[in-house]
Amino acid sequence: MIPEQHLAKFTTALPFWLSLLLIPLLWVSAQAGGWWVLLVPITTWYLFAGLDAVLGLNLENANPDTGDESIYWYSLVTKIWPFAQFFTLFGLIWFVTHTDHLSVGATIGVMFGMGVLAGTIGINYSHELMHQKNKTERWMGDVLLAMVLYSHFRSEHLLVHHRYVGTPRDPVTARYNEGFHRFFPRVLIDSFKSAFRAEKDMLARKDLPWTDLSNPFFRYWALQGAMLVLAILLGGWIGALLFIFQAYVAIWQLELVNYVEHYGLTRKHLGEGKYEHVKPHHSWNAAHKASNWLLINLQRHSDHHYKPDRRFPLLQNYTDADAPQLPFGYPVMTIAAMIPPLWKQVMNPRVRKWRGMYYPEITDWHAYNKAQNPQPR
Repeated sequence: MIPEQHLAKFTTALPFWLSLLLIPLLWVSAQAGGWWVLLVPITTWYLFAGLDAVLGLNLENANPDTGDESIYWYSLVTKIWPFAQFFTLFGLIWFVTHTDHLSVGATIGVMFGMGVLAGTIGINYSHELMHQKNKTERWMGDVLLAMVLYSHFRSEHLLVHHRYVGTPRDPVTARYNEGFHRFFPRVLIDSFKSAFRAEKDMLARKDLPWTDLSNPFFRYWALQGAMLVLAILLGGWIGALLFIFQAYVAIWQLELVNYVEHYGLTRKHLGEGKYEHVKPHHSWNAAHKASNWLLINLQRHSDHHYKPDRRFPLLQNYTDADAPQLPFGYPVMTIAAMIPPLWKQVMNPRVRKWRGMYYPEITDWHAYNKAQNPQPR
């Protein structure tokens, strides 16, 4: 157990601030042009993967009952990031559309790096913020999602994913043997539809139509429209296209992580649309130290599903006795996910082992593999 007085120190929280260094790195790449534009993707994907190999695992846990005053330095970085990302994104849109030293390829490369930043860090931080009870933090999460045109992720995640993970109703649970190239287009469509349906159903229970202004989709569309207009004002139609491009890259990064987090892990159908409760073994976990710094402990995913509003420094690590473990951190696993034969070679045997460990009584997995079990009630 990490002593609370040690946890409260800024120096203890400092590794989680490493994400802020990616912003000047992105500006350096934009100034330098050429192959330098690959600095941010190389850093987030390969440098942190290398650091994981060197630094190993972090198996320590903080006291989950630690008060907010002791984790001030951790939550502060998530509150700083929305402002940092806003000025970086729109500053870059203005810069790349008003300079003549960047080739078309380099310009695309800069905005690709921006998308990696907005997806790996920005959407991840929005995920942390949207789970908090504080309205200001939730608004910050909305602003971050609007910057990548994926505002409905909040509704889908809070109202659908956490309730129905591991069941046919959750579009984000990747099915066994489903390659990412099939998962990605499916989840883009199904997540929007399920998020909209969830909000519509909530309003219907209050005898209100979906067109009622309390529907958060109106806020989502307004924020996204404002971001797009700002991109046009700063960079014209080229600025708008670059804004949309970086949003697409960010969404791709998010859905790669979503694909990894629950691949092949399903909750047992108990009959008549009833499913077992979510348990730690319904999420893949990774205790790799460096990538958990970068991703603010997102890889401690089992505990997040157990206690969704628990702030990231207090998320608990689970051993392989309680939850399945990934062989590498997310940086390596998301690269593997882009190569379906490699992914299936690494992960399918692990899923089969998991099934034998937790559900030896199930002999026919066809309905689970194809998400053909009854919809949860």
